[in-house]
Amino acid sequence: MKYDYVIIGAGSAGCVLASRLTEDPDRSVLLLEAGPDYPSFEQVPIDIKDGYNVWRSAYGPHNWGYTATATPRQPEMIQIPRGRTTGGSSSINGQVLFRGVPEDYDNWVAWGNDEWAFTSVLPHFRKLENDLDFPGGDFHGNEGPIPVRRFKREELMPTSLAFYDACVALGFPRDPDQNHPDSNGIAMRPLNNIDGVRMSTALTYLSSSRHRMNLTCRGDVTVHRVLFDGNRAVGVSAESGGESFTVEAEQVLLSSGAIASPQVLMLSGVGPAGHLGELGIPLVLDSPGIGENLRDHPAVFTLFRGYGDPPPGDSPSIQVGLRYSAAGSPTRADIQLAPILMTSEHRPASVNIESDDFHFGFSAALQNASTAGHLRLTSTDPHVQPALNYDYLSDSGDRARMREAVRLGLRLADHPLFKDIIAERLNPTDADLVSDDTLDDWLLRNAYTQHHSSGTCKMGPDSDPLAVVDQYCRVRGLESIRVVDASVMPDVIRANTNATTIMIAERVADWIIEEG
Repeated sequence: MKYDYVIIGAGSAGCVLASRLTEDPDRSVLLLEAGPDYPSFEQVPIDIKDGYNVWRSAYGPHNWGYTATATPRQPEMIQIPRGRTTGGSSSINGQVLFRGVPEDYDNWVAWGNDEWAFTSVLPHFRKLENDLDFPGGDFHGNEGPIPVRRFKREELMPTSLAFYDACVALGFPRDPDQNHPDSNGIAMRPLNNIDGVRMSTALTYLSSSRHRMNLTCRGDVTVHRVLFDGNRAVGVSAESGGESFTVEAEQVLLSSGAIASPQVLMLSGVGPAGHLGELGIPLVLDSPGIGENLRDHPAVFTLFRGYGDPPPGDSPSIQVGLRYSAAGSPTRADIQLAPILMTSEHRPASVNIESDDFHFGFSAALQNASTAGHLRLTSTDPHVQPALNYDYLSDSGDRARMREAVRLGLRLADHPLFKDIIAERLNPTDADLVSDDTLDDWLLRNAYTQHHSSGTCKMGPDSDPLAVVDQYCRVRGLESIRVVDASVMPDVIRANTNATTIMIAERVADWIIEEG
């Protein structure tokens, strides 16, 4: 059978595209997902459904299990959780539905993508959300598929309440809405979590569209490559249950994320010619930017032992967070600092506690690092993960900002509000804090991901030799194929990436529909 659109990846962007494109019953769509598909709410496993114990979902059975090099000083590879099920990473993430600051999108314009100004993308942010705390107005939507709420003060865990009040005591402003363009300070996080249930794109966008006769969803399908006739994409080659097959398509929409999308393109013969030649992959298009510009938010975790018993395992792992500008930083809102429970995905996979004592920590993350890493194929087998090198904190200015963030966290921990909560600090140690050099060494040994990989198929103008797609997300030099996911961001935004990824899919869906 031939479809109008084949979407590779039923994640944060793919579910949006499938839902929007099938609103027209004359448009046929095949949605392919490498992981399992759970068609009804009752079938969704607890690790996906329960949005509070994020550690269980991020490092559980619906995770691709990627590993990566963080810095040359890391003693071992770090884990990079990405979702492998319908809903993609929106099915295993921390549910912080958090927009970037306006300058993030306006920077995209300055880099040659004039369709992506904040004023242009704001309607699409409004379209995706149903904000339960801020009805109507210029900045929020109330009719979108994704519900958004914030914890009330009386719902805060003791660690969250102490952190919030300590931030205020240190002079940070109360921020009632982190999705407001002028957001700054300490805030309750905007969460797409309702009554403890993770409201993924699978449970929102896709669930409202599954009944449509023009939408076919298939799980447990591994795409080997995109098929081309000359420079035109004409379908995909895939396998499921040990059987190989091909599917024809008028258009191919690649929405597999910042790791798998460049991998699929390179396996298809689209990528840096020299690298593909080393693996014997026939070249379809030399696109040197594919796999470059691997962006993320480098993070570190300050670990404390607390007094008393640990909270129940189904307690919310993150509730509040501080967004602020590091001293002397060239940009604003470049640091996130938040208290987290051990059930958070922001607890690094390498941090294992052998006792039943209460432990928690502060996660500090740099939101606009000045360096980027890269991705390379290690095999022509689509089941073998690519090599990932994030090159975190290789810039001295990035390390300086992260030192400040860690030290601010320690000032907050020393506030009297924490005297009955924190029994001792375990990491970093006093020896790690002796000087800038010792703290830098600790940062480089402990840097990990904030789970916001992006940029590996970045959008840009013809003048940018590393631009993979144009600003409409069409792959440069090819026809009938787009990339629509976090990989097209020219740089990672200064916030969690899920809301922006959904917004990108909403915007591109509109363009596809307008093109007919």
